[in-house]
Amino acid sequence: MPYIATQSLIDRFGLDELIQITHPTDPTAEAVNITRTDDAIADIDALIDAKLQPRYSLPLASVPRVLSNIACDLVRARLYEDRITDHVADRERAAMKLLDQIADGKVSLGLDDSAQPTPTTGGPQFTTPTQAVFTATSLSDYAP
Repeated sequence: MPYIATQSLIDRFGLDELIQITHPTDPTAEAVNITRTDDAIADIDALIDAKLQPRYSLPLASVPRVLSNIACDLVRARLYEDRITDHVADRERAAMKLLDQIADGKVSLGLDDSAQPTPTTGGPQFTTPTQAVFTATSLSDYAP
């Protein structure tokens, strides 16, 4: 499930801006380049999924507003490419920082944590063997 749709970008940043950034070499364009927009949305969805997958079961049942906001800022920056303004770059950095904080568990999405997997800490994991590894017979050659 995508975190945003093209309409979310239009609502947040305006149709004129979206037309301009999806048609960087055509100042006469009158419609959003849906192919470029969908590609950028797919790229950012994959990025968000990669960041959240260790902490949350994906896909999420519903998209929290904070993730929609992050996705909008990241997609917008992706569409600007090398013509990015300082304002858009600042918003992109802030969105990435917030996404990292969510992924690290420093900021909550407000989801039911009981339904989410517990992140591993990278430490050792212990299991109980079903059979004894060493027996008196297997150690008889080493016992006095």
